[in-house]
Amino acid sequence: MLCALVAMGGLFAGPAFAQADLAGATAKLTLQVATAMLGERCRRVEAPNPASFASVALHRTFHDDFDTHPLLDERWAPYYAGGAAWPEARYWGGEGSDFRRKTSYNGEQQIYVDPRYGGRETTPLGLDPFKVKDGVLSIVASRTPPALKTVLFNNEYISGILTTQSRFAQKYGYFEIRAKIPVGTGVWPAFWMLADDGGWPPEVDIVEGRGQRPGDIVMTTHWRIPETQRVERCGFDFIVPDAPTAFHDYGVLWQPDRITYFIDRQPVSEIKVPVGFHEPMYMIVNLAMGSKTLEGVGFVDGESPNIVAFEIDRISAYQIDER
Repeated sequence: MLCALVAMGGLFAGPAFAQADLAGATAKLTLQVATAMLGERCRRVEAPNPASFASVALHRTFHDDFDTHPLLDERWAPYYAGGAAWPEARYWGGEGSDFRRKTSYNGEQQIYVDPRYGGRETTPLGLDPFKVKDGVLSIVASRTPPALKTVLFNNEYISGILTTQSRFAQKYGYFEIRAKIPVGTGVWPAFWMLADDGGWPPEVDIVEGRGQRPGDIVMTTHWRIPETQRVERCGFDFIVPDAPTAFHDYGVLWQPDRITYFIDRQPVSEIKVPVGFHEPMYMIVNLAMGSKTLEGVGFVDGESPNIVAFEIDRISAYQIDER
C-alpha cells in the first residue's frame, strides 16, 4: 500500500470461496499449508492435494471485534505512528500537519482524520471517520466539506486509517481481517503490514481492493534486493464476486520459510520468504481515495461516491504454537 505497485501474475478466478462459519475468531486456530519446496517466485495454490499439506496450529495474540470505538483503548493509532521523534506540530497542527496522514507518493487524494485532528488549525475539528454499529467498524471516506478544504490541505476527501505501530507487532504468525471490500472510482481499501522499526520494504499487502473492478482483490509481497536496492514485488489478483456485499476473511500466514495468503482460510498463493523479513511487523487498515500506483483504482472524479464505507467485522492476529 505504501508503494503498492501492480501485482504480477494476472487475474486468477480462484476456488469458490464458500461462506463457511467464519464469523468468530477462536482463541486457537489450525490452518493448512503446502509442504512442497518453493522456488524464488510466488505461486498460486490450486486444487491442492490434501496429502501435500500440513497443519499449523496457532493461538490468538490480538483481537478487535469492534464492539466499541477503535480509539477508546489506544490499541490503534489514527495516523502513521512512526518511530521518529518528530515535533508534535508535524501531525497535530501547524503547516506540516498532513505529515503521517497520507502517502503523497501514491497520488492519494484523501487525508486521514480523527476527532483530535485540527489540520492547519490548533483546535481539533472533531471529524470522526470511524463508525461502530452492531459490532462492525466502518471506516468512512467522504468528500471534504468546502469550508474545511483549505484547513485540510486541499485534499478531496477525508477518511480514516488505523495502525498498531508501537502498540502491537509480531514476527511470524497469522494476520486476518473479516471485511467487505468497497468499490467505486478512486476507492482503495487495504489491510497490510510494515516493519515495526519503520523500514520499508518489507511490506505485506494482505488484501487491497481495486475500486474500479468490483470483486477484484489483490494480495502482494514487497521486498528489496540488497545488492541493487531494487524493490521487487510478487502477488496475484483473485476474483471474489460478492466481496463488496458479503464479509470474507482475508489473511496471511508468515512462517520462517514461506508466506501464504488465504481467503476464507483457504490457501490461495504462497511465496518463499524474501530477503529482509527480519523485524516484527504491525498491522494497518485504511481507506484511501485515489491512486497512481495501483492499477484499477484511478483518481477520484465526479463519478466517485460522495460517501463510501470500508466495513470491518474484526481483525485478529495469531502466533504459531511451539512444537
